[in-house]
Amino acid sequence: MIEFDKFTLDNGLKVIVHKDTTTPLAAVNILYNIGAKDEDPEQTGFAHLFEHLMFGGSVNIPNYDEPLQQVGGDNNAWTNSDVTNYYLTVPKENLETGFWLESDRMLSLAFTEKSLEVQKAVVIEEFKQHYFNHPYGDVWLHLRPLAYKKHPYQWSTIGKSLEHIENAKLQDVKDFFFHHYAPNNAVLVVAGNVETSEVKRLAEKWFGPIEKREIALRNLPIEPKQTEFRSLHLDRDVPYDAIYMAFHMGKRNDEDYFKVDLLSDILSNGQSSRIFQTLVKDKNLFSTIDAYLTGDFEPGLFVVSGKLTEGVSMETAEKSIWEVLNEVCATKASDYELQKVKNKLESSLVFSEISFLNKAMNIAQHEIINQAEDINLEVERYNKVTTEDIQEMAQKILIKENCSTLYYHAKKQ
Repeated sequence: MIEFDKFTLDNGLKVIVHKDTTTPLAAVNILYNIGAKDEDPEQTGFAHLFEHLMFGGSVNIPNYDEPLQQVGGDNNAWTNSDVTNYYLTVPKENLETGFWLESDRMLSLAFTEKSLEVQKAVVIEEFKQHYFNHPYGDVWLHLRPLAYKKHPYQWSTIGKSLEHIENAKLQDVKDFFFHHYAPNNAVLVVAGNVETSEVKRLAEKWFGPIEKREIALRNLPIEPKQTEFRSLHLDRDVPYDAIYMAFHMGKRNDEDYFKVDLLSDILSNGQSSRIFQTLVKDKNLFSTIDAYLTGDFEPGLFVVSGKLTEGVSMETAEKSIWEVLNEVCATKASDYELQKVKNKLESSLVFSEISFLNKAMNIAQHEIINQAEDINLEVERYNKVTTEDIQEMAQKILIKENCSTLYYHAKKQ
């Protein structure tokens, strides 16, 4: 059971405090309710660009890292399709430094042409390095638009194309900031050996004066139900053929999510899982293969992906995956099989809660999705899942007309 206190400032900033006496440190985690799905389809990659811009200097603090390092702090950030997360850790005695830094960049970034050009260059280089020059790096640039035809999940966090970042103007960037990065569009979680009264004092002192902003209306198009099999073949300079199969499923907060998560574990969590046992160990058709969920806040994807063993044809590999998927649709998992994956999942949830920083991030995400209190219901929601639920989800999701398959062919030398 994770205990915490909650309060909201007059400007709409939600603040959550979790006391953890096992650490001399404190984490300050700010989750903004803005991700790649909130971008203009003609100006993608902005949320990720901001992940970099936020470290390029704020209105009163030209260098974010230096003062934090001087007080023994550390920091980082990440962005996905749904949210943008900034976090830092400091010795608890230096907590106010974290509030000073984070509040100033929520107030406003420096917004100079120079800073924008520097960070654009960083993102463009990252785009090239990770997506074009890295083996299998462009998979999601093609799998997403294959699976999604209307919803903004059709583009990756990095953006649709380099041109969108290259053409980003300072005024576009400013507009994006002031319509999304605001106290009334964020959750601040402080975790560590801290007192709620002190956090409240610091929050009111540093974040209280920031005025609430007019948040851009989120009106996302609904992805139509997929009714026919989709496929795409790519030839790339990679060592082995690979296959990526994406099936539509529900969102992170649906009750069905927990059923589908356990289904993915039965298929591929560990060496005794069905996919590993059959396709890697027994038949030696794949060198690696996995089944996992994207875990998105909106309806997401159940993905099966694997790299083929040399000499195995794409047709044989694909047929073998369908045989395993059809089997889990046709026959119920055993009680033992289900209990085993539940036990593994419970241990990983408990283990993830050892870190005060992980707890801060997880609490913030639950608050954005619905309410922070849900973090304490996770194990219970998994434990309620039955073998009938697993089979029902398999039959609903793992069907041909709900599948988009990317065939990733290694170029023949």
